[in-house]
Amino acid sequence: MSNTDAPYCPPPDPNPHPPRFVVPAGAADCHAHVFGPASRYPYQDNRSYTPPDAPLGQLRAMHKTLGIERLVVVAASVHGTNNAPVLDAIATDRKNLRGIATVGADISDKQLAQLRDGGIRGIRVNLVDKGGNPFPSLDALSRISERIRDLDFHIELLVHVESFPELRALAKSVCVPLSVGHIGYTKVAAGGLAHPGYKDFLALLRDGYFWVKLTGPYRISAQERVPYSDVTAMARAAIAAAPDRVVWGSDWPHVMQYKPMPNDGDLLDMLAEWAPEPAQRRLILVDNPARLYGFA
Repeated sequence: MSNTDAPYCPPPDPNPHPPRFVVPAGAADCHAHVFGPASRYPYQDNRSYTPPDAPLGQLRAMHKTLGIERLVVVAASVHGTNNAPVLDAIATDRKNLRGIATVGADISDKQLAQLRDGGIRGIRVNLVDKGGNPFPSLDALSRISERIRDLDFHIELLVHVESFPELRALAKSVCVPLSVGHIGYTKVAAGGLAHPGYKDFLALLRDGYFWVKLTGPYRISAQERVPYSDVTAMARAAIAAAPDRVVWGSDWPHVMQYKPMPNDGDLLDMLAEWAPEPAQRRLILVDNPARLYGFA
């Protein structure tokens, strides 16, 4: 499908460099997307962007350079509730790949079980981009949580935490773990760490209500280029609030990124600034992902 209102995204940097630190065995990239070819995996008309072709092979080549073994493929809003791109990717390496799907409230229990069998470990609800939220209300989201609990699924939210006052009520109304991407998606220009809504989110983290993904620093930074140092305090605060519920992700291929495209090696190097101790990084890259996504 075509949509002239959905801008085309530039491709990722094709030449990632190795990170400066030793990446532990079993490290996981917990947030990346795959796209294309559009003839096989078409994009819905109701979307916010049009991605470049970004196939699994290119992503895994980047991982080889970075020393990343495991991967969580996350359903993208442009695919709606078509999870074939995620499931087909997982099928290439069932040991090291897991996925996050997008589903509607009308999905059957049989279909949910099939997703589990296909390597899915959670569902995504995108409250930011067009086409990403198939649920009519937070009550409907609470109801789906009851249906996915026995599958050991969690719910991944894409939301600006500081501008979502229902966050605490949602956290208390669902019966499965919740994760939030992009360090909470509160932009530095909106107040960042000082924003009262972000402070509330950190409190929810400390109280055990959320997991958080260290992804997309360029999406919240006021700076044009790496190392996006204005995000460091937020990332460190999130890690301190919930050290055993933090994971890292590349956010490859960095869709809707119109600043200078970052190198994925630089993005992984930022983790060494956020988590200076090797034991911290092992928790974030290996141990926490193994628990959340079921890596053996």
